[in-house]
Amino acid sequence: SGLLTRLQTSAPTIRTLSSSNSFSQNIPSCLWKLGRLNHVAIAVPDLEKAQSLYKDVLGAQVSETVALPEHGVYTVFVELGNTKLELLHPLGEKSPIASFLQKNKTGGMHHICIEVDDIKAAMTELKKKKMRILSEEPKIGAHGKPVIFLHPKDCHGVLVELEQA
Repeated sequence: SGLLTRLQTSAPTIRTLSSSNSFSQNIPSCLWKLGRLNHVAIAVPDLEKAQSLYKDVLGAQVSETVALPEHGVYTVFVELGNTKLELLHPLGEKSPIASFLQKNKTGGMHHICIEVDDIKAAMTELKKKKMRILSEEPKIGAHGKPVIFLHPKDCHGVLVELEQA
């Protein structure tokens, strides 16, 4: 009976959060909403090898290669069910991916892409909050939708792409 008493008194207390302590109460209301993670982009020095890894080794559904001259990249999307990976390879010498790969010879994570419901409202509000946007106007991204990029120094070292949902 002494062991049972010790177990009962040392059992952890479980507390539940009430709805009045909701996490969302601390989020200021905006004219736009941040949505789901659309993709994580990975710069790769050898696009065929990377495609083969995800398709042949890991068994993922992998898209065809698409050239995006306006962005200076070739893209391939790997479907993961809940999100995608975007494989990026340089298209031309002035490609931002070429300079990234000069610094990171084996490749690596380049950026994350998060959907927003109103990219123009997001741009306006982010500029007011002193966030640097890397273009004056949205460009059409790999999914045929407007995109912008936020400066990595304003996003804790991560290049963040926002895409119109």
